[in-house]
Amino acid sequence: MTFDSAYWEDRYRTHPGAGCHPPSPHLVGLTADLPAGTALEAGCGEGGNAVWLARQGWRVTAVDIAPSALDRGRRYAGEQGPTVADRIRWVESDLTTWQPPDDGPGYDLVTSHYVHPEGPFEDLAIRLASAVAPDGLLVLVGHDTADAHSAQHAPGHASWRPDDIAQALDVADWEVLEAGTRTRTAGHGRPLHDAVLFAKRAGGRSPRG
Repeated sequence: MTFDSAYWEDRYRTHPGAGCHPPSPHLVGLTADLPAGTALEAGCGEGGNAVWLARQGWRVTAVDIAPSALDRGRRYAGEQGPTVADRIRWVESDLTTWQPPDDGPGYDLVTSHYVHPEGPFEDLAIRLASAVAPDGLLVLVGHDTADAHSAQHAPGHASWRPDDIAQALDVADWEVLEAGTRTRTAGHGRPLHDAVLFAKRAGGRSPRG
């Protein structure tokens, strides 16, 4: 299966509300007590996480490959009022090629949830890590390999192991705060296993890219 722009645009056009979920409980639990700053939500879908971050005071860059998802995200943000809506910049782009502004210091928080890159997830994870500012945080959540053959998830690059991503980060530049699997309950009581990587970039250093 090819997770390209046509695939995602068709999915969002033909499945209204396909990505319209509450914010990730992992994101909420890991960041709710942090002071607000700048955030990158990579693969934002219909904006549940981006809008939640904006409500907490974060200035968010929300990137997704599907125009229909971004349109819904803008509408959802607009429904929260101008204060929230004005804190989010929506960007249509492929995460495997998108680059943050060269003149910026990076983001205080970079987060991504359940993205399906065309190539290995580790490559995308390192790209996202390179966008984190000194002393910033990286929060990645995805489908653990324990669920790789589940009917709930697409196969291949959609699944990854937290330890693999943790080992790909330079230990001189990163403190890994969590690299493990969390279990959540899906529809009909089915347990699903989420891969979670939570890391802090050292001050004044650059991640390996």
